[in-house]
Amino acid sequence: MIVIHSLSGGGAERVAVDLSGYWVERGYQVTLVTQSDAASDAYALHPSVRRVALGTAGDSGGGLRGVLANLRRVHALRRLIRRSRPTVVLGMMTTASVLAVLAARRQPCRVIATEHTHPPSQELSSMWLRLRRRTYPRAAAVVALTKGTALWLEQNVPGCSVSVIPNAVRWPLEAGEPVAEPPPRNGRRRLLAVGRLHPHKGFDLLIQAFQMMAEHVRDWDLVILGEGDSRDELQRQIDTAGLQERISMPGRVGNVGQWYEQSDLYVLSSRVEGLSNTLIESMASGLPAVAFDCDTGPREIVRDGIDGVLVRPVDDPEALAAHLYGLMTNHERRAALGRRAVDVRDRFSMVRIMALWHHVFEPGQERE
Repeated sequence: MIVIHSLSGGGAERVAVDLSGYWVERGYQVTLVTQSDAASDAYALHPSVRRVALGTAGDSGGGLRGVLANLRRVHALRRLIRRSRPTVVLGMMTTASVLAVLAARRQPCRVIATEHTHPPSQELSSMWLRLRRRTYPRAAAVVALTKGTALWLEQNVPGCSVSVIPNAVRWPLEAGEPVAEPPPRNGRRRLLAVGRLHPHKGFDLLIQAFQMMAEHVRDWDLVILGEGDSRDELQRQIDTAGLQERISMPGRVGNVGQWYEQSDLYVLSSRVEGLSNTLIESMASGLPAVAFDCDTGPREIVRDGIDGVLVRPVDDPEALAAHLYGLMTNHERRAALGRRAVDVRDRFSMVRIMALWHHVFEPGQERE
């Protein structure tokens, strides 16, 4: 049983869909549980995966109202666990993991908690922070995407059993909705970024960096794929810089693979990351990558100087501009990095990653 808030878009949501499909194709009975209904789904489940919507989504509010809302969620999930009798319950992200541990207490199943965002960058209430410290030690295992997050958990959530399992690369990439065809390049080159339009992704820094070098790389354009609350602010920044003809934000696309194939360089400008799916996907597509060396994530994907470039210090648009310019003006160097970038298809292959999950799922001593 996989428990997640919704399938409305995002890296963890897509991983939940991929894992459920992989396991059901290998003969397991898989139930995917969400609080919200399927109307908000951005990803399609394998037809053999059982989908259960608890109908407990919505803003919980604070204080007593929030406590009551979460008690209802735990009660609903506990009833489902009792009826379904899963052998393993997998919570996807912090709140779903906490709820899964609470709901499965004293039930004959192993509970696996997961962290998909580096905890210091999360915006969690004090209640959820306390609940994480109390519940994670009772989970059979806590899975982190990166070594940095695993270290943080060991230091800040004592008593939990931590394993590191990165996300597997989806290769080849499947196209979905919405489809937006990349426009003809007409001899121009494309710098591509993909992610939620949120301050964590550092697209404001990327726009600053592109502005710094725009006059020196006149045959390059920047495309930022994704959607989010920062759209208006980023568009104002583009307009103020007078770069409307050079920087575009087409929104979220389901055929991102086509955009990787028709681009020349990938950039990850994130201030914080878990493990970037888009960075792995772009490299699997043969794109060299430039990424800020934030606390976790990129350094466990990019081999600096071999298949991409790590930029230090983080949050520095001048440093980002310098490293981008160095590759944008050197075709041979881009090609050499791109040839090695495709190694992520093996390094993050589904076979390798699922072997790690199998190890975590093996029965062991239960924690009380």
